[in-house]
Amino acid sequence: MGKIIAVANQKGGVGKTTTSVNLACGLARYGRKVLLMDIDPQFNATTGIGHMIDGNSISMYEVLVGDATLESVIVKNLRNGVDLAPSSIDVAAADLILLEQKNENQNVLKNELKKVKDNYDFIIIDCPPSLGLINRNGLTAADTVLVPIQAEHYAMHGVAQLLRTIKKVKETLNPHLTIEGVLVTMFDSRTRLAHDVLAEVMATFKNKVYSAVIPRNIKISESSIEGKSIFEHDPTGDGARKYDEFVREVLKENGY
Repeated sequence: MGKIIAVANQKGGVGKTTTSVNLACGLARYGRKVLLMDIDPQFNATTGIGHMIDGNSISMYEVLVGDATLESVIVKNLRNGVDLAPSSIDVAAADLILLEQKNENQNVLKNELKKVKDNYDFIIIDCPPSLGLINRNGLTAADTVLVPIQAEHYAMHGVAQLLRTIKKVKETLNPHLTIEGVLVTMFDSRTRLAHDVLAEVMATFKNKVYSAVIPRNIKISESSIEGKSIFEHDPTGDGARKYDEFVREVLKENGY
């Protein structure tokens, strides 16, 4: 039965999508079968792993509003060992439709994921940078939440609200939800600020912080633009090495 990890931070630009893509591809490199699910209307995880969508494509929008099954939208083996449930700009409209559905709107993803969960070792959900009903669907369906935090100004801004949302979901919709871990991204070891942020994150989250710290790295940015994981784009570089350390930590924490 697959472990469902929601990658979430309401603050944009923290490396959330890059982490989702590289975690999915990194886990597959170690022989795990992975589903990457993109529920962000910006669909950056979809393009970031090399899948292009057009006007005829169905996506997680149809799943969220009940017009398609999750199984029907999955793109199989887009990368070796990685399937993709793609997003599209239409997903932005799903929040309004979910709002109209009231009581049923919290469990759409959870119910659909039950049907495919046994096909995967890990399911990685790239959540939108917001705290709306789509995000809440992701948290309701997930076993754990992975929080990327960038080592820059206002890094902790919004994290308290995300933690309150996680607490609310745990109390009302998903009592087993826990924090998988906290990943520090965009770390520039040359600056005092980055070290101060890392210290603050470690003081706040303690043993939930991964030892691997993802550097600020142009190759990581390039890989997203090219629709590749960092392991494909720059396999011997510092970014790939650090993401590999992170992936191995996730595997170890999950008994692999």
